[in-house]
Amino acid sequence: MKTLAFIHNTTTQSAVGDFSPVTSVFSHYELGNTVSPFLLLDHLGPGTLKPTQLRKGVDEHPHRGFETVTIMFKGELEHRDTTGGGGVIYAGDVQWMTAASGIQHKEVFSEAFSKTGGPFEMLQLWVNLPAKDKMNPPRYQSLNNDSIPKIPFADHAGDVRVIAGEFAGHAGPAETHTPMQVYDVFIKQGQTVQLPAQAGDTTLIYMRSGRAVFAADDEELEDNSLAVMSSLGENVEITALRDCAILYLSAAPLHEPLYGRGYFVMNSYAEVLQCYEDLKNGTFIHSPAEGGE
Repeated sequence: MKTLAFIHNTTTQSAVGDFSPVTSVFSHYELGNTVSPFLLLDHLGPGTLKPTQLRKGVDEHPHRGFETVTIMFKGELEHRDTTGGGGVIYAGDVQWMTAASGIQHKEVFSEAFSKTGGPFEMLQLWVNLPAKDKMNPPRYQSLNNDSIPKIPFADHAGDVRVIAGEFAGHAGPAETHTPMQVYDVFIKQGQTVQLPAQAGDTTLIYMRSGRAVFAADDEELEDNSLAVMSSLGENVEITALRDCAILYLSAAPLHEPLYGRGYFVMNSYAEVLQCYEDLKNGTFIHSPAEGGE
């Protein structure tokens, strides 16, 4: 069984564009390849949008070299980009956007949700791409709530929504460049469950809300904290001390150089510099997106 390596806490909340509050759970700037192939996780909300005619969010910006995974819990988010890709994601939906060779996009609350207002909450995860795939065409995967398997644990202990990878023989709908598990997990108070992880994997558990302990560890994982598990051993055992809503991530690290600045994550300073040159020269977009609306 994997043991806890350390708990990473971030208490500072800020704004990203018009999105607020935003908790920056972790990033490669702090943890580097310790969390490879994962790069960054932001928790947007929970919050309440007041009715407005404005389309609040993050205005147009570029990405290259990685993927963004947006998991919607409450509210409605619209994504549009310069290649014509995108769409609206609703509560329970996931958008898996592969920026790869380059996109420019904006992410704003949908027109309908902006007018009515209401509670919102979402996670955005950045996933690194292998060097060989960084300059592939962009791709969009719109994963509707109905397409994401929801598997109950034994003894009514909770459930797992399988976004990517497999759990108990059920495969998630996301297509990934390297094998990984991305689960949206709920565990009832007082219950103990096991989640799959291979020896050598990077395994991260983000406590969206709740409190839990791991097998053979006394330290508790609480609201808005990230557990980084040891790469040794297989599988993770979690006991919920309160009802727990968890993002569970496990994948083999890439073992490649990492160089990221701002909106770009590449393998070298020269490659990031080329991103800025391409923006300046109007050659940033190499190909249209696959799978957009």
